[in-house]
Amino acid sequence: MYEKNIGTKQKALRLNLDRRIYGSFAEIGAGQETAAVFFKAGGSSGTVAKTMSAYDMTFSDAIYGTEESGRYVVESRLMKMLNKEYSLLEKRLSEKRGADTTFFAFANTVVALNYQKTNEGHGWLGCRFQSEPLSPPNDVVIHVRLLDNENVLQQQTLGVIGVNLIYGCFYYAKSPETLVLSLMDDLSPERIQIDTLRCEGPAFEGVDNRLMSLYLVKNGFTDAALFGPDGRVLQPQEALYKKNIVVMRGRLRPVTNVQLDMIDNGLKQFREEPDVDPNRVLLLSELTLHNLKANEQGIDEKDFLDRVDILCGLGQTVMISNYHEYYRLVAYLSRLTRLKIGLIMGIPNLEYIFDEAHYHYLAGGILESFAALFSRKVKLFIYPTLRNGHIHTCDQLELPPTLEPLFQYLIRNDKLEDITDYNEQNLHISTDRVLEMIQAGEDGWESMVPAPVVKQIKDNCLFGYPCEIEYTPLSQQIKQAVAQGTMDDGGNVLNGLPIPASAQTAAPAQ
Repeated sequence: MYEKNIGTKQKALRLNLDRRIYGSFAEIGAGQETAAVFFKAGGSSGTVAKTMSAYDMTFSDAIYGTEESGRYVVESRLMKMLNKEYSLLEKRLSEKRGADTTFFAFANTVVALNYQKTNEGHGWLGCRFQSEPLSPPNDVVIHVRLLDNENVLQQQTLGVIGVNLIYGCFYYAKSPETLVLSLMDDLSPERIQIDTLRCEGPAFEGVDNRLMSLYLVKNGFTDAALFGPDGRVLQPQEALYKKNIVVMRGRLRPVTNVQLDMIDNGLKQFREEPDVDPNRVLLLSELTLHNLKANEQGIDEKDFLDRVDILCGLGQTVMISNYHEYYRLVAYLSRLTRLKIGLIMGIPNLEYIFDEAHYHYLAGGILESFAALFSRKVKLFIYPTLRNGHIHTCDQLELPPTLEPLFQYLIRNDKLEDITDYNEQNLHISTDRVLEMIQAGEDGWESMVPAPVVKQIKDNCLFGYPCEIEYTPLSQQIKQAVAQGTMDDGGNVLNGLPIPASAQTAAPAQ
């Protein structure tokens, strides 16, 4: 059960008094703040086996080895720390108390705000822990951005989130979303952001780390999260550093031929820009929280994963963000790369950008938003739209007379460009209409969707596609399980998972 009002000191004290929990701390870069909380809470001898901090690079390399990149605040460094400290813990203590103790190793490698305040504080934190004595260990790893404007405040923040991480591993591992929520206890997104979270191990069997990323964005702990074509969570700063980034935003429910045409031809024109290195180009397919909300009930997690599976299956890197406005997206990406950024969009989105009503909350109105959106190294690539039988490009964009000079300024300064090499046969495709056809079981939608996507939709009954699921009577399921050696004749599970209740009561497909 999630205890929302429990404080940092109370968490540390509860861990200290739990004699089953015992481990070591290794902290580099901002003091030994997490271990200090346990010492100050009282009863720390029940929890702390060892605490250390190898600040000097020579000492650190001698203990954990060197990094190929030469950097110390990286995930690979954190994993070396966890590997070393946890293996020492087991080697030295497993025989003495392994049968009745759940061991853990907590580590962090951090760069906090320097004296001149010329850097950005950030770091990696991780906890390797056992959920039961003698069981294989599990990992929870996070990357944080430290936003306090004083070094001492950043140190305090690290101590709090370190305690939250260890506490969540031992008391909330069975409820992943609760674990995520608990990480920010006694903290706020104004002080710290968590932009990467990864859970691994037997305690998290069945947990999808992409959903964990969604929880981070949905709960406001970060504004964006990223994962690669293999579905693995990526740390945005490392993944996007020194990259020419191209973004295509949409509901992508499902991906259609027109969207692939937008991506292919928009990407082609972006690569041809004189200040773009084709070898450094990274395409992001962006899903905003707004586009993920299919109805008033909020975000359907299965629908989210279905869309991501399709995009990853097409070899794309996926971003989920809380940036409804394009200028906020560009401001975020510009913090991660100094190279040119491209946005691929259709005429309707361009019209949205030029609608002054969307910027009434900004003191500078549309000009303030455009100052961020059209920075020196940003360019929009506009895909045409079919309306009333006519193709609309930037030349046909209808704007109020007061905004027309602003539009011409952007055109003449190479901030906007039509996508010229497009497939006219795709312009009639409407994603909403394709979705209606899929859900109604109508023929013809298959020609509007890429073949691999069609197969995924039909094989997995995605987006409401009316599949006929083959029904197997419960008695037959038991016979099959007995033959496979997973059940005895009485229907008792021998190994593996029991037959789901839903399968036992399902009716035959009509």
